[in-house]
Amino acid sequence: MVAGDLDGVMAIEEASFPTPWSRGMFSEDLTRPFSRPFVAEGPSGEVLGYAVCWNVAGESHLLNIAVHPESRGRGVGEALVRECIRRGARAGSARIHLEVRVGNEEAQGLYRRLGFVFQGIRKRYYADTGEDAMLLSREIRNGDAS
Repeated sequence: MVAGDLDGVMAIEEASFPTPWSRGMFSEDLTRPFSRPFVAEGPSGEVLGYAVCWNVAGESHLLNIAVHPESRGRGVGEALVRECIRRGARAGSARIHLEVRVGNEEAQGLYRRLGFVFQGIRKRYYADTGEDAMLLSREIRNGDAS
């Protein structure tokens, strides 16, 4: 992800979440040494999806991920999650964690298919709706780096 991607990222963010991140939040992540934001691009360079992953103290955290509504169901989300895992492996992380809304069964299914397991519930985690979050995590293995 580079500053030139932010218009596309913001369009997806606003279409995907009740309380979207601000442009400033994404811009700030571009400058953090432990942050790994990136995009999936279409054939014309358009942003199809994005992910923000942090690698801190031997662990990775997938903070934000979304796919353009017209590109959902085409493997973009899976590719983004796999790339977060790969980047975590290359950064030396042993585990990757994420939170997902308890009502987002489609995303939960994707994460489970990729080896994430249930760790707990964060009550009222999402301040915008008061919805609980499921905490999921997955071991990062040596083979995940390639």
